[in-house]
Amino acid sequence: MPELRAACAGAVGRLLREDPEVVVVVGPAAATGGWDCASRLDASAFAPSIASTGTRSLPLSLGLGAMLLDQAGYRGRRRLRAVGQDEPADVCVALGAALADSEAGTGLLVMGDGSARRSRRAPGYLDPRAEDFDAEVKGAVRAGRLDALQGLDQRLARDLMVTGRPAWQVLSGAMRSLAPTAEILYSGAPFGVAYLVAYLRPAGRPDPC
Repeated sequence: MPELRAACAGAVGRLLREDPEVVVVVGPAAATGGWDCASRLDASAFAPSIASTGTRSLPLSLGLGAMLLDQAGYRGRRRLRAVGQDEPADVCVALGAALADSEAGTGLLVMGDGSARRSRRAPGYLDPRAEDFDAEVKGAVRAGRLDALQGLDQRLARDLMVTGRPAWQVLSGAMRSLAPTAEILYSGAPFGVAYLVAYLRPAGRPDPC
């Protein structure tokens, strides 16, 4: 999926041009908590032909985020923050607010898939509710109305295999008073899984060259 990979690289590049003092990678996982910033993804769990690193692997969302930072040549400070897949919206929003308040100059790289039920070939097969759910998320992001993400139906998200729901709600808490503007860099559902790549920045802040 070269277009998707290029969009992800583009979003990370623009984030790093903001020269953040620290980049926090946020993504869904089995449980909420921090991970060692030196940890990486052990891809052998997903591609058996790849030799295992023999070390404890990051959750997929954090591992891909760390990989994107490495590929962009980032050598600055980073934090890896997992949010539990079953955390309720209010907990996710509070986590985001705490991240935003933790220190100035924080950049967020938020990872998480949309629905995995957009076609008959999808991991969860076709569910007619999936397209509307993904459209609701895309509309909220495009309009910078991240507070709308706090109202996503948690049970429906689970039914549609939406892993990104808690991470998106962390993002909404982190940008709760920043009135972000957004640019959609990619939107599609290859293999029946919804992916949305967007670059967000507080309103009034110029996009770095």
